[in-house]
This record gives sequence, C-alpha cells and structure tokens, in this order.
Amino acid sequence: MEKQKSLATNFDLWLLMQDVVHALALNRQRELKPYNVGYRQLWVLHAIYNLGPKANIFEIAKELDRKFSVISRQTANLEKDGLIQRTKKVPKSHLLTMELTEPGLDMLKISKESKSIDENLSFLNEEERQQLNLILNRILINLKEHSNKLSRPNGS
Repeated sequence: MEKQKSLATNFDLWLLMQDVVHALALNRQRELKPYNVGYRQLWVLHAIYNLGPKANIFEIAKELDRKFSVISRQTANLEKDGLIQRTKKVPKSHLLTMELTEPGLDMLKISKESKSIDENLSFLNEEERQQLNLILNRILINLKEHSNKLSRPNGS
C-alpha cells in the first residue's frame, strides 16, 4: 500500500482530490469498456432519466454544468448508439426532448452495479461514508456559490 500523502496546503488537498477522481475514472472506464460507453455518457443518461419529460439539451447542460456543445455531441452519440431517442416536443419546433430507449434503460441498470466503485470505496465504514458525503457536498455547495459570485458582474 502506498504511503498516505500528508496535506500541507489547500493546493495539496486539491491535487489529492484530482488524483482520486482520476484513478476512480480510469477504473470505471476500464469496467465500462466492454459496453462501449464512457462514464461521462452515463452522466448524461442519468440526467435524462432524472429530468424525465423536461430532458432537453439545455436542461441537461444546466443539470450537469456542462457546455451546450458538449452535451449536444454526447446526445448525438447516445442516439447513434441507440441508448436515447430525441423527439420534437412540438411539430416545427427546434427543441428536442430526450428519452431513454430500452437499451439505454438497460445501460442505466448496468451502470448502477459497479464492481470498480464498490471495490474502490467498500473499505470505508458507514460513518466514514457519511463524513465523506457530508464533506464532498459542502465542497460542492461552496464551489457553486463561488461560481455564482464569479458569474455576476463585479463579483457582486
């Protein structure tokens, strides 16, 4: 087992979080390779499922905090792979809504049963899992608040 890194600064903590996310993503990507779907595409599938009938490119991009062009490309690939179906909500409208197809729903089920995620996080006991959940949510809330301040004119 590797020596645990000591945290001297916030920058060191940020680097450690990057290492963790990168390692988890690589393990997850290896696990998903036989299904020919990326973990980022799974985020889009989950967002479509969670948004339900409101799922369109704009709402998905907002939900996932991603650029419209990125989501547009990913949904086009998901449709090409038969995992989603894009339909016009209203005839002659440019607004397309997304829904999961049967293979997309199957992929969603498969994605929730992850050996790599379980193996990588199962060593945490319930109290540690709750603490990690609390800390990560606090960081995310703070990041979103900070991002909102930056997006306003003059940071106010």
